[in-house]
Amino acid sequence: MAKITTSTLLKMKQQGEKISTITAYDASFAKLFDQAGIHAILIGDSLGMVLQGQDDTLPVSIDDMVYHTQCVKRGVENTLIIADMPFMSYANLDQALTNSAKLMQAGASMVKMEGGAWLVDTIKALVERGIPVCAHLGLTPQSVNVFGGFKVQGRQDAQAQQMIKDAQALEVAGAQLLVLECIPAPLGKAISEAVTIPTIGIGAGKDTDGQILVMHDALGISFSYMPKFSRNFLQETGDIKKSIELYISEVSQGNFPGEDHIFK
Repeated sequence: MAKITTSTLLKMKQQGEKISTITAYDASFAKLFDQAGIHAILIGDSLGMVLQGQDDTLPVSIDDMVYHTQCVKRGVENTLIIADMPFMSYANLDQALTNSAKLMQAGASMVKMEGGAWLVDTIKALVERGIPVCAHLGLTPQSVNVFGGFKVQGRQDAQAQQMIKDAQALEVAGAQLLVLECIPAPLGKAISEAVTIPTIGIGAGKDTDGQILVMHDALGISFSYMPKFSRNFLQETGDIKKSIELYISEVSQGNFPGEDHIFK
């Protein structure tokens, strides 16, 4: 497999090929996922929950993210590496520039930030300075206390329309990838059609340009519970590498997510 870049993912969208992504936090799993043919790995601030046992992602620090990004980088040859900007690490432009630089120097090829149109100026500034950005709309876990819990977003028409506008604004600002989390499947489809950049869904239906899962969910080893949008691929194969290969295949063929994994 050739080295994957943001250009690779854009070309995949243009050709109608599905993108498979997953989280990883260390060199061993990163190497296994890379060898299985995964297109992108996200070092997610989800590590706060699945590794640290926290109730949410808010306690995760930039130092945590730098450490795990360094670990993942050592295991990867071809896969695109994306690193999460943790809670309050990009509240203003100076913070965003300083902390995104730390993640890029640690081995990331792209940073991910949660939020809508308020991030436009920040994304413009980062891209101008050579830092690719993945945006994130829908259920943005760093805002869990604002939402009143981990709840599906975009079910009301006004909120859905605003999300489409935000997606378009983020693309114009320079975002090259967009994660859509826990939104109704029809909205996932609408946003994916409204932007030219690839969309990566997690609980956003099968019509996004790709899918992402937390590795612990995909392997059925989560600390807490199995989300509705996930599937235990390890249970089906009995082998970790084969489970990731199955995940990639099922996404590629449009078999995952199925009806049981989507919100309407």
